[in-house]
Amino acid sequence: MKIVIVPSGFKECLDSEDVAAAMERGVKRFDPSIETVVIPMIDGGEGFVKTIIRLKGGTLVEKQVTGPVCKEINSYFGVYKEHGKRIAVIEMAAVAGLKLVPRAERNPLKTTTYGVGELITAALDYGVDRILIGCGDSGTSDGGAGMAQALGVQFLDKHQQPVHISGGEDLLKVDSLLTANVDRRLEDITIDVACNWQNVLCGERGVARVFGPQKGATPKQVDLLSSALEQYAGAIQQATGLDVRTLPGSGASGGLGAGLLAFTNATLHPRFEIIMDFINIDEEIATADIVFTAEGSLDFQTPNGKIPSEVARIAKMSHIPVIALTGTIGEGADLNYKAGIDAYSCIIQKPVSLELAMKNAPKWIEESTYSVLRKVAIGWRMTNKGGLKKVSS
Repeated sequence: MKIVIVPSGFKECLDSEDVAAAMERGVKRFDPSIETVVIPMIDGGEGFVKTIIRLKGGTLVEKQVTGPVCKEINSYFGVYKEHGKRIAVIEMAAVAGLKLVPRAERNPLKTTTYGVGELITAALDYGVDRILIGCGDSGTSDGGAGMAQALGVQFLDKHQQPVHISGGEDLLKVDSLLTANVDRRLEDITIDVACNWQNVLCGERGVARVFGPQKGATPKQVDLLSSALEQYAGAIQQATGLDVRTLPGSGASGGLGAGLLAFTNATLHPRFEIIMDFINIDEEIATADIVFTAEGSLDFQTPNGKIPSEVARIAKMSHIPVIALTGTIGEGADLNYKAGIDAYSCIIQKPVSLELAMKNAPKWIEESTYSVLRKVAIGWRMTNKGGLKKVSS
């Protein structure tokens, strides 16, 4: 019996390595003889830099930058060499992630990506040839305007006065923009971005309406933010000729994708596609008996390129069953059946506070994995397939 474990992290709680370790403990608790293959996954969010740098044998470079609530924080980026090129890896979650926004201050109208631009500048100072940016787990919705300002873009109001961007609400003041002072070193390097390809900047499925509430926005603030991003997109189109409103990935990380497209000439990639250049899971999944995956919240957004659905897509090519564990089951979770996930289970065992749930997550993931395997064993025996044996508690 071979079980392949390919989870993502639980946002603001556990990284993918911690989740994978807990799931493996649950498998071994059920039956120590089961072969396990553990492949912690990254999707551009938390853990992106450290995982890539560990795989590539690179180094972390620490840097003090502006955090999402405009206070200085300690952040980092990674650097490694490959084929004679020096490559930097930046993770927006490590500089403007939701985890860095205190709960009492969660309002995407007032959070900035300025620090992302500072990290890009630091990477350029390091003399890199290519930058790989992971977009995920963001706490911002400023369309990447803060980042752009750090790189030299100037935003002006209708009176041609400078506008300082410290959050999404400031985009309502923007009437035009100037790019003459943008760091020219950006013209000589390649920037690739791992992002959610389904996210767009504007419209009814725009990033303000889909993700604004998750970042603390009220319905009124969502409407305001949506209007602000639309105005911002108009200013970008007027200055550059590029209409970023509905380009694939433009809404990634609160619209950071749009800012990267407009001001750094970056290339956006479906995150799983580019990450597979670094982590190969196809062969292991194809030879598994069961695949376990996991995500902090399983809902209608999961099939749109998130790790569990991408793992399921690969597994279905070889007709391998997929089971997902999750911290919460959200609206539209049943859509994941169509995405190839055969069953899912919530790890929460009883009504508890968020703080207690996060504290107990490793234990509950282990216990849920063990419990699910006991149920699978019943089905296996009922169909006379064997393979999983009951073990004592």
